[in-house]
Amino acid sequence: MEMIIVGSVAFDSIETPYGKKEKLLGGSAVYASLAASLRTNPGIVGVVGEDFEDAHYDFLKSKNVDTSGVVKDKGNTFNWGGKYEEDMAQAYTLHTHLNVFEDFNPKINDDYKKAGYLFLANIDPPLQLAVLNQMTDLKFVLLDTMNLWIDIKKEELLNVVKKVNAISINDTEARQLSGEWNLIKAGTILQEIGPELVLIKKGENGTIVFYKNNYFIAPGYPTTATTDPTGAGDSFAGGFLSYLAKENTVDFETIKKATVWGNMIASFTVEGFGVEKLKTLTQEDISKRIDDFKKMISF
Repeated sequence: MEMIIVGSVAFDSIETPYGKKEKLLGGSAVYASLAASLRTNPGIVGVVGEDFEDAHYDFLKSKNVDTSGVVKDKGNTFNWGGKYEEDMAQAYTLHTHLNVFEDFNPKINDDYKKAGYLFLANIDPPLQLAVLNQMTDLKFVLLDTMNLWIDIKKEELLNVVKKVNAISINDTEARQLSGEWNLIKAGTILQEIGPELVLIKKGENGTIVFYKNNYFIAPGYPTTATTDPTGAGDSFAGGFLSYLAKENTVDFETIKKATVWGNMIASFTVEGFGVEKLKTLTQEDISKRIDDFKKMISF
């Protein structure tokens, strides 16, 4: 197995100014794996409930996502409900029903343990550490987190951050975790904690990359069709890491290309509800958008 993703598999109920949808397939592992499947055949580790239908497995498998690491438990699948206002910059949680996800304890099968590339999506830091301790042949680990864990389990989180190659974090979380308002200083502080690569996500404004002593700023693609921003960050992470995994190379030039690749996938994700756009997205679609993007930022 080339790349695996450990995170949530969920059903989302989402309301934005452009509509309202119920029980959409979602979760960090789903978004990241669908984005990654454009360049790799990723495996996912997660837990679902008895309400998770065979059709959902079939869909993921049709996109070359390996689901042998997904466990089905008694009860219902994790369900999240959120609402976005006009600026779409912040999700307002309406409900969170952890259900079977509350007792999630990821067990990595023998095939997955040998994966070279690992995305630790947003789950409890001790669980992230437990996953790391089960892996045997890692080349590169990308970690994501959220403000909740920074608030209530900062020390445990920092212990994991010290052990990974990269962290993907939004601007608010970067400031919170580093204790520094200036994002350039914040990125440098996070590097000093451990990871040589820090990706600070700024939503529609793109991504700031810190790699060793190098900086790179990738603007966001200026889409006019933003419908639902749910899963954009996980789509970025899955796309980014899959690019490195496919190239099997981690250097500054490859990281820059991977960042733009991930940004472009995220720009498609936000144009539909849930994983709607990821269902039909192709490498050709992304390459065309990258060509357009180059014309926008070149001078």
